[in-house]
Amino acid sequence: MTMSSSNGNNYMGQFGDTTLTKVFVGGLAWETPKEALREHFEKYGHILEAVIISDKLTGRSKGYGFVTFNDAEAAKKACEDPAPNINGRRANCNLASLGARRPRSASTTPQQGL
Repeated sequence: MTMSSSNGNNYMGQFGDTTLTKVFVGGLAWETPKEALREHFEKYGHILEAVIISDKLTGRSKGYGFVTFNDAEAAKKACEDPAPNINGRRANCNLASLGARRPRSASTTPQQGL
């Protein structure tokens, strides 16, 4: 059975479903180039893409990026150290899909008595 991308649970894009292969990397120094990101993570496996997110107006780095691996095992290995040192600064990383959905807290939903 194939999962549909229309259900909102998959992260479909240029590289297909990246739910288990895309790693979020935060806490980067603003001057960190994407080459340094790629260089740090290539030891874990084949990288399809490494990007640093920039402010559209200023072009300045927002201090985070994404690394998309070819396979889930490489992404899992890359996240084994949740606080790697990248370009001289302690960063943080985890699977990008883990931070995408935040369950609604029961305390924010008014409870009705029966």
